[in-house]
Amino acid sequence: MSPLAIASTLYKVFQSTQSASSAQLTAGASAHIQTSPAGDFGSSLALRMASLQSQSVNTLIGSVFNTGNAASGASDPLSLLGLSATPGANVGLSASGRNLSLFDPESAYKMMTVINRKDLHYKAQFSELSEMKTALGGMQQAGQTLAGVNTAMDSETVKAELQAFAGRYNEWVTRFSPTVKSSGVLTGTQAAEISLYELEQSVKNIFNGARDGFHGVKDIGLAIDPTTRLATLDVGKLDSALSTNRAGVMNTIGEFSANFARSAELLNSTNNFVPNRLANLDRAIDYISEHASAWQAEFGRGDAAPSSAQIAKALAAYNRIGSV
Repeated sequence: MSPLAIASTLYKVFQSTQSASSAQLTAGASAHIQTSPAGDFGSSLALRMASLQSQSVNTLIGSVFNTGNAASGASDPLSLLGLSATPGANVGLSASGRNLSLFDPESAYKMMTVINRKDLHYKAQFSELSEMKTALGGMQQAGQTLAGVNTAMDSETVKAELQAFAGRYNEWVTRFSPTVKSSGVLTGTQAAEISLYELEQSVKNIFNGARDGFHGVKDIGLAIDPTTRLATLDVGKLDSALSTNRAGVMNTIGEFSANFARSAELLNSTNNFVPNRLANLDRAIDYISEHASAWQAEFGRGDAAPSSAQIAKALAAYNRIGSV
């Protein structure tokens, strides 16, 4: 039986007992006035027994309530059960962190647990997505650097430039791909998932170099491995393309580098995916911070949010940003 049901039953017992005893005492008093000393002994005995029973029940209930009130300093008998007779009264949190004055303390506690988890994850996401925003700037720069390849360069230099680009791209993928996988900090974060997808599609774009007879940079050796999602450079294919259509290779690299840099720039541009998500996260974090104390006082503390190595690292970075 719940504390509220116990309290309700106790009140009913108390009220019914008082009503019964009052009726018995009134009837008994009337009978006593109308009965002479020589009256019915059986009626007199029944009256005496009813009076004693009433006094015993009243004394028992009164001692329970008075003892509880004296100990707690409260006038509300439900305070003995951790409840309040006044709807919405805030009597503080129990040792388990629940507000027992609520109709359903457990549901309120679970709701606060969800808020605690969201608060932790939003901060971790903000930190990780901020790093992705910075890395996107690096990817834009990598594309712009590759645009410097020209016909005046020898084959070995062209090869080195493409390998350097592939290396920077692979650093990007290795750093952020795990964050969007199951249980990653950015799991389900569209801005992060689209950023990884769009840059991969930029490398795989088959229209770069079309006017020179190529079907994207894969025809000159630069491709995405379907298993690892990393960029690879087939040096043999590059050498072959350079020997047969050197000018076409340079044009293809130029088109690709410009389109790749533009893709990275757009993802980071105002009102686009990454900045919008960061702004939304920032507002959500501020809102929770402003209201968390009041919510916990009203609904209970809630369980602490579970963490992971990835979340802990991102949260530490967020806290460093906040302390600056």
